[in-house]
Amino acid sequence: MNAQLAYFITGTDTEIGKTLISSALLHALGQAGLRAAGMKPVAAGAVMRDGALHNEDVDAIAAAASASLPLELMTPYLLREPAAPHIAAELEGVHIDTDRIRACYDQVVQMADAVVVEGVGGFRVPLSDAADTADLARLLQLPVIMVVGLRLGCINHALLTAEALAVRGLKLAGWVGNLVDPAMAHMQGNVDALRARLPAPLLGCVPRLPQPTAAAAAAHIDFSLLPGWPSGRPTLSV
Repeated sequence: MNAQLAYFITGTDTEIGKTLISSALLHALGQAGLRAAGMKPVAAGAVMRDGALHNEDVDAIAAAASASLPLELMTPYLLREPAAPHIAAELEGVHIDTDRIRACYDQVVQMADAVVVEGVGGFRVPLSDAADTADLARLLQLPVIMVVGLRLGCINHALLTAEALAVRGLKLAGWVGNLVDPAMAHMQGNVDALRARLPAPLLGCVPRLPQPTAAAAAAHIDFSLLPGWPSGRPTLSV
């Protein structure tokens, strides 16, 4: 089995909803009848619970996936310190090796119909002295879905991220707006400005959800706009 679909999820910043959108995408892929696996190759901020390390983002992705993975493949680098990955890794004496992540990904694609890989932080977060998340995205060569945190400054952040993707020859397959600041003024004007400037379709805008579940977020996103999306099957479910 080889994954038919694979996407890399990046964001305009940290804490802007990458995991929620990754989970929504996994949910929609499962609803489309695909065995979908999620990877969060690097996660910082893990706590020991029931004899094992847990991270909220990793747990959320695992819960939304329809194909389960061993933790060592899903998250090759699970770090305790809630800090930038290169700092957390240095504190634990760990070197984050993008080639190891690629090797894990190559195994995962043999185990699922579709794979969703979530980055960490924004698009250019350092992983080591030699690599950042942009290098990881370029190594994997996957179409990218960009999560735009809707708040003041999001236009600049989104356009710079899209430019960084283009410079590296990566395809922006689509973008999702996620409302971070409920009091944001002129939200629709910001979204319209991005629609006119970004070279990829707007897949949807997710409002502030009372219960931010994968299914609830997926109800606001049209993943069928993504190239290669399986046709003739439901894409959204609540």
